[in-house]
Amino acid sequence: MGYLQGDKPINISRLLSMHAEREKIAMLTAYDSTMSALLNRCGVESILIGDSLGNVIQGQSSTTPVTVEQMVYHTQCVVRANTHAFLIADLPFASYGDPIQALDSAAQLMRAGADMVKLEGGGDWQLEIIQYLVERSVPVCAHLGLLPQSIHLLGSFKVQGKTKTAAQVMHEQALACEQVGAQMVVLEAIPSSLGRQITDSVSIPTIGIGAGPDCSGQVLVLQDMLGISTGHQPKFVKNFVEGHPSIEAAIKTYVREVKSGKFPGPEHGYSG
Repeated sequence: MGYLQGDKPINISRLLSMHAEREKIAMLTAYDSTMSALLNRCGVESILIGDSLGNVIQGQSSTTPVTVEQMVYHTQCVVRANTHAFLIADLPFASYGDPIQALDSAAQLMRAGADMVKLEGGGDWQLEIIQYLVERSVPVCAHLGLLPQSIHLLGSFKVQGKTKTAAQVMHEQALACEQVGAQMVVLEAIPSSLGRQITDSVSIPTIGIGAGPDCSGQVLVLQDMLGISTGHQPKFVKNFVEGHPSIEAAIKTYVREVKSGKFPGPEHGYSG
């Protein structure tokens, strides 16, 4: 089961090799030590300490209230029980508005034990931030498509990249993110065909969440895939607890279905 062979902690070199070898990457979110330990036991290869904790832990209506200090706390919690998984921590809303602020925020997360930080967007200013961080030895994961931190601009969550122009822009942004040094990119809520095109054209792993089955790997919010989140669930979510006797069994099935390509199915994707 992936990195469990040889019992070695996974690193970015291994993730890049998995992308090149078309071996799927299984990622889930976690925010505490108990779930971190469980995800490690189940063979999850990467854990995202996401600012989604604003929704599923704090009960906020969006991710924007989450602070760097809160992200540091939850990163530390996950790190304490982590044995193998590659850890990515979100840079929260308004914590990377300029290069100096971004480096300070990222440094706090890296000191807390993150292996990589993630930031949203692929515009010119985000590309500048990515390059600035990478040049200062901070590994960066980009995030394109639906950007939860931009909910107040978008007005509502909706599929991105559906028009030819929007798809082309996103494709170019993915290439640009790689060019300035990003070593991974999350693709959220985009047509499956666009997810495939981007994955085929970059040499870094793409992690899909509603981006089709052809991405290098998949991620879901843990509470969503366990069926315990409240409110509307997007179509890319699958409840893995149904039909399983335990949370551990559900997570192992998620890992197995991601690795085999069974998840996501056509019913979890979007058309152009």
